[in-house]
Amino acid sequence: MNRRKFIETSGAAAGAAVLGKVAPSAISETALAASGASAAGKIKLGLYSITYGGVWYKGSALSFDELCKFAKEYGFDGVELDNKRPMGHPMDLDQKKRDDYKNSLAKYGLEIPCVAANNDFSSPVPEHRDCQLLMVRESARLAKDLGAKVVRLFAAWPGVVIHEGLGTYELTRGEQFYTFQRQYPFATWLDRYNFVKQCLKEAAKMGEEFGVVMALQNHEPLIRGWKDTYDLVKEVNSPWLKVCLDLPIFENLDKEYVANAVRTVGNLQVHSHFGGEYYRDAAGKVKPVVLYYYAGGMIPDYAHYISLMNEIGYNGYFTFELCHQVLNKDHSVGGIDYVHEQVKLAREYMGNIVSGKA
Repeated sequence: MNRRKFIETSGAAAGAAVLGKVAPSAISETALAASGASAAGKIKLGLYSITYGGVWYKGSALSFDELCKFAKEYGFDGVELDNKRPMGHPMDLDQKKRDDYKNSLAKYGLEIPCVAANNDFSSPVPEHRDCQLLMVRESARLAKDLGAKVVRLFAAWPGVVIHEGLGTYELTRGEQFYTFQRQYPFATWLDRYNFVKQCLKEAAKMGEEFGVVMALQNHEPLIRGWKDTYDLVKEVNSPWLKVCLDLPIFENLDKEYVANAVRTVGNLQVHSHFGGEYYRDAAGKVKPVVLYYYAGGMIPDYAHYISLMNEIGYNGYFTFELCHQVLNKDHSVGGIDYVHEQVKLAREYMGNIVSGKA
């Protein structure tokens, strides 16, 4: 089987420093309505287009229609569109192409819950931040045109470099010479936090303009954990800015820690992702492959997380993303057939959890 070296394990992660507990705060009726949450809660499964963007495997990107076709075939309820080329860049999509995308969604009976931005609001250079805001504004316009209700935001996305035809994080997430801190050594963490917060205020106004909710993801860098994400959203204090809380990138997977985060975020939670790789064991059960760099080398307890989502009345999507290099055992680049296999296995795995069959 084509897969990375993995360690089968279970249980919660340990080791990350635990932030203090935060008492859940009351959420306004306006925020509840904007988030789309309901007391009943209904979780749907989506497929994120980054999986088939032609970045992580040997082969070309799919077209949007092909993405929808496979999403329907594999049993997903909708597709999340990454605002990257070649599939989802707003500058490439004139009105005819946007209409074509809507026709594809209708043809396969799919929803589009989210358009994902790849923004970095943390630069101390004003022109850099302005360019990022313009891109987010066009992503919000695209979301409205396609019928998506959410635009996912980063605080400081470092980007994906294409190196010899394959996507890599190494050149923008170095642990030695290149680091987030060294990118602008004359700007402090607090400086950049405030740059992000100011941009989020503007992004929230764009969300209101186009009728889409902006959702800040708990993704590093700058973001040190779910609490930073929560603080930024609360400090902006707009019903048009919510949270995209993703379990695999939690800084601590201890059940109590995760439960405190989910309950504190509450109805601010409007979107989420899951990822990784999967395999079928000898008994035919789908199990996660844990990559050494993924979720701290541990298996995220999705069953616990889903139960928490149901507890808070989450009425949104979990979208699957394969967002890392696909390599064979000999470290050659894998092909799209392996991606298809992973997408099918991921849908079965999470579908069993959501339905209570796991």
